[in-house]
Formats: sequence, C-alpha cells, structure tokens
Amino acid sequence: MCGIVGYVGQRPVQEILLAGLRKLEYRGYDSAGISVIADGEIDSVRAVGNLDALDVAMHGAGGVALAARPATIGIGHTRWATHGRVSEENAHPHFDTSDRVHVVVNGIVENYMALKDRLTADGAVFTSETDAEVIAHLIATYLDDDLVEAVRAAYAELEGHFAFVAMSLDDPDTLVGARLECPLIIGRGDGEQFVASAVPAFMAHTREVQVIENDELVILRPDGVQLIRPDGTLIEREVTHVDWDEETAEKGGYESFMLKEMYEQADALADTIFDRTARGDGVDLDEADALDEGLLAGVSRIVVVACGTSLHAGMIGRYAIETWARVPVEVEIASEYRYRDPIVGPNDLVIGITQSGETADTLAAMRLAKSRGATVLAVTNVRGSQATRDADGILYTRAGLEIGVAATKTFTCQVAVMLLLALRLAELNGALSRERLAELVPEVKHLPSLVTELMDNLLPEVDALAERWWQADFFLYLGRHAGLAVAHEGALKLKEISYISTDAYAAGEMKHGPIALLDEMTPVVCVATDSPVLDKVISNMQEVRARGAHVIAITTAGNADIGHHAESTLAIPRTDWMLQPILAVIPLQLLAYGIARRRGLNVDQPRNLAKTVTVE
Repeated sequence: MCGIVGYVGQRPVQEILLAGLRKLEYRGYDSAGISVIADGEIDSVRAVGNLDALDVAMHGAGGVALAARPATIGIGHTRWATHGRVSEENAHPHFDTSDRVHVVVNGIVENYMALKDRLTADGAVFTSETDAEVIAHLIATYLDDDLVEAVRAAYAELEGHFAFVAMSLDDPDTLVGARLECPLIIGRGDGEQFVASAVPAFMAHTREVQVIENDELVILRPDGVQLIRPDGTLIEREVTHVDWDEETAEKGGYESFMLKEMYEQADALADTIFDRTARGDGVDLDEADALDEGLLAGVSRIVVVACGTSLHAGMIGRYAIETWARVPVEVEIASEYRYRDPIVGPNDLVIGITQSGETADTLAAMRLAKSRGATVLAVTNVRGSQATRDADGILYTRAGLEIGVAATKTFTCQVAVMLLLALRLAELNGALSRERLAELVPEVKHLPSLVTELMDNLLPEVDALAERWWQADFFLYLGRHAGLAVAHEGALKLKEISYISTDAYAAGEMKHGPIALLDEMTPVVCVATDSPVLDKVISNMQEVRARGAHVIAITTAGNADIGHHAESTLAIPRTDWMLQPILAVIPLQLLAYGIARRRGLNVDQPRNLAKTVTVE
C-alpha cells in the first residue's frame, strides 16, 4: 500500500521526509517522491525504484536545490502502482498546471475520468497516467489564497476511496489533508506537526497522535492542528500517547501482521476494483504496459495454473467465468501441469496466478503453455516480477505488500480480479446483457464496504468459536460450487497457522469416505451461503449432524433456516451469490487466526513455510 508523510514546522524538512518514508518501506512501493516549499518556490524530485534512488536524486546534480535550499514544509510519498505504469511521471507528488499545488494521494479517485475531461477542457495539462493527478488540478481551480477552502471545495467533488495531503505556494505554511476510507494519522509536536498514513513515519519525533476519522479534513500549521468536517464544522479530538515499539508501530497497533492485513482487505479490494469499474455498467481492464484487452477477444478456452491459495482463487474464477462468460475453464495444479503433456495451443488463454510472480511451478507451467503457442496472462501482485516478464498480459491484484506468510488480502484481491475478468469476458462476448452487467458491477463495487461491515461485526462470534474449538485435533470443511474453493482456502488457513489437521471436500463426496471421520468431537465447517445448490448443502449438513458432529455454517445474513441445521452460524452480508466467496472466506481467516493465537503460535511465520516458493 502507498505511504504518505507530511511535515510543517521549524526544522529542515528534506531529511525528515526521507527518513519518514524509510519507516514506511514495509508497506511496499515501486517509486517515491518529495516536494518542499523553499524560497517562495516548490522544489520536487521523484524517482523509480527504492528510496536509495530518491536519496541520490535529492542529493545529486538534479536534486541540489531540494537538498540544499532551506525548507520547513513538505510532503513525501512511496507509490505502489495501481492506476498507471511504474514511471517517474506517475510517481507522486503530483501538481497542477501552474505548479502551485502539490499533492500526495493513496487510494483511488473513482470519478477521475469525468473530472479529468472537465479540467482538460478548462485548460489543465496532465502529465501522468494516474487518477491521483486530478486532485491537484481540482484544488487549483478553487484556489484563491486559501488552501483550506480550495481543498474543501475539491473534496466535495471527489468520489472513491482515498487519503491525500496538499500544499500550495498560496498558503506556504499550511498542509491540508483529507481522508475517505484510507488511513491517515496526525503526529503532534512542539512547533511542528506531522501527518502520515501510519505512525512509524513520525514515531522518531513524536508519540503524541490524533486520529483522523473517515470523511474528515485536517489543517496542519506549525503552531497547531484543526480537524474539520467537509462542511467546515470544527471537530474536537483528543491527543493520545502511543508507547509502541518499532515492530508494533509497523503493525499499526495490531498484534500481528496477519491480523493487520486481514483488516486491510477492504482498502486492498477498493484499490483492485474501483477504477476498473468506473463506468458502472461494465469493466475495463486495459492498463498501460500491462494488458491489452485485445488478448481477451475471441477466447474459447481458458486454463488456470496456480499453487496453494492462488489455486483456490482460480477455482472461484472458473465458476464465475463459466457462469457469466460461458467460456470453458480448466484449473490445474501448476506443479502437476508442468510435468504433463497438456493439450494446449494458440487458441487457448492460460492464466498463471501467483501472488509474488516468482512461484517456480507456476512460472514453469506458464512457460510450457507459451512454448506451445498459448496466450499467457499473469495475475500477480508484484510489478517487475518474473511472471510479468514472461506473460503476454498482466492483471495486477494491487493488494499491497503482505508480510504474513499465510495469504489473506492477497487471496481476496486475486478473487476480485478473477471476478472482474469474468465480467469483462462476458461483456466482450455478449454472454451477459447490459442490464445484467449494470446490476452486477455496482455490487462488485460495494464489496469493500461489505468487508468493512463484516470485519466490524463478526469478531465476537468468531472468538467464541475459537475458544470452543482451539484444542480440536481435526476439522472437516465442506462446500459446493464456488463454496468448495472457499472450504479449501479455509482448511488451508487453519492448517498453515494452527498446525491442526484439516480436510476439505466437495460436500457431495462426503459419503465416499470422509463421513467415516465424523464423531461427536468433530467440528465440520460448511460453506452454506445462498446459491443454487444451497438445498444440497443443507442435505449434507443434516448427514453430518446425524453422525453427531458439530456443524459451523457460513451463511448469508437473513437466512434464518440455516440455524435449524447447524450448531453455530457465522453470517456474511447479502450480495450476489457469485460474489459471496470474497466475504465467506473472511470468517474462516478469522477463525483460523483465533485458534492459532490460542495455541500460542506465531501466525506471521508458521513453521516450515515461506512466503514465496521459488524452488520445486
């Protein structure tokens, strides 16, 4: 996820900003930049690559002014590319045509195209491919010596999921920030103030913090901070002291990276979804230097190759593509596929799903398919990875850096990308009507909000189940259709971090063996969300209960009938049944986490596992 840092005070700002960005490196990034106000001008430098490259640019021949001229106000940014390729032009800070307003932005501006068209017609000259640049131009159109009022006016026109900080030559001792869903926090000092996307950016200077809540603006000047609502109403907010150590600060106060990353899923999904669904009645996947949608034209057969969690995302993608786009899909374990003699060729699209882009077996499977003439599409989270160099096209998941070994937000973003791909294929081949697309796309866009709702409400129920079952020796997971993939992922999560033996089965296959494992001490997790096969799942639940096992059902809110067939239920918000896997997996992530913590285990670094499997 991108990182923001801002400072206004009395000290030289350049090294404060650079040091703050270094404290945000754990979030992941591919380019960075800094802007400062010095001697009545804005100096700015940006660089592709790590912060050492930015350091060289600041202090080298091209950055002498930035490094040497006195400046006590500035903003900095580390970018994890979402909209637009990795380039110096797309790095932040962004600026308006007159170079008087500079901004750093995290997240997505959903209505950027409409704003860009209007601003361009009014004479604005855009220099990047990003959605974020519209904020600088929009603020500039309202600027008349008062940056606060200009930001308020611009904020009222913005739609999406973002946080930003702006500064201007017209108001040279002021930073103004705004938050809509994405995190932003204030650091309070004596005669100096900080703003950042996370506490580590300023923890070396102050541990006095103020929280910026959703849909609030912040005004920072050397002598103080004001929080306001978009209508200008002042907000009183207490200053709190944090006594975190450095590792805790990087975790944002969460007890582990895995828990933090589970709570980041709404933000990550918004980054993955919003700009690709800007039309509202369709999906756009074209991306500069990544994917030409011409690769998708006329696809008649798809093969997905993947390993582990990515394989489960591919399984969900298969159901969505076949249901919506009516294109046949095969899902293959990459480590098996690479050693077969598969029938694949020029008329096939082969999709390699790999979070890191470096998974050895998946790369080998992709190369085999490409050597036989197939078109290869990579679904990955990491720009510049080997998969992006091997593939004909790329779909980025935009989950941000994931430190916990067990995948959480990267999985839900992989599923989201596969759902978007399914909708785009259906649109291209006419398998779904415009009216049906106009129903589904808004529901996809609503998923981040539903994830937030789920995370806010579910934890007490999950904790109670974790307390009940943390000493169990075995869990059975059952599901049908797309719910089967959710069952597989839930079983894998529990296995990975709690070391409990698990099995995941197609519910209809239970009588062909697994039913022999059931007794009164067996917890059986059933994915029983609304779907065309729910009645069949209920029958399987009844069979489980008849053997004395304890049923934990993942169900859809409002379906009271499921409670008659299960000892415990965990309800997810209602949405289209094909979208429910993204929500249904979250209770299973939390359950695995709760059980592992009660067993005293290190959830971030489970034994024998690595984040990226680069060997066979």
